[in-house]
Amino acid sequence: QCHNFLDRFYMSRIGIRVLAGQYIALRQPPNENFIGMVCKATSPYDIVSNAVEDAKFMCDRKFGDSPDVIISGRKDLTFSYIPDHLHYILLELLKNALRATVETHGIDADYPPVEVIIADGNENEDVVIKVADEGGGIPRSVIKKIWSYLFTTADPSVQEGMVAFSGEVDHSVDSPLAGLGYGLPISRSYA
Repeated sequence: QCHNFLDRFYMSRIGIRVLAGQYIALRQPPNENFIGMVCKATSPYDIVSNAVEDAKFMCDRKFGDSPDVIISGRKDLTFSYIPDHLHYILLELLKNALRATVETHGIDADYPPVEVIIADGNENEDVVIKVADEGGGIPRSVIKKIWSYLFTTADPSVQEGMVAFSGEVDHSVDSPLAGLGYGLPISRSYA
């Protein structure tokens, strides 16, 4: 019941922010390749690259090191989307992948790289961005909980030293690497 309320609440919040943001953006001087907030030429490669940089910064800040990230596939692909939303989704997935890899292999280990593959369908309009890691996976016993708010597989110590959130943005590198339990459910709402 609480989960359904939070789903509706965040979907409404995202919807209102998109409507208000679109209205404001349409009244600004034109920005090339944009119609309001929507970029007609969103580059998944560019968004992934920025999200990798942010996620690695957060992982380095917490653990002192981070795995490399290899980006492959359609680096030339573009499609229409709201870039900030795609960045949020990818940042959450990459934070999870980097944290899981470090925790599974141990600090100061020789980490296997996290892989991001950008693909599109030849016969349709789908764009797929796959994030793959060797972080040990999610136990089958908790798989149904991963979309629940406040559920986390992170050790509570991950939040130690958490800095204050900025009130100016919804997500930033100032947030903790993991442990709040909101990343995946809200990412699903942004998708």
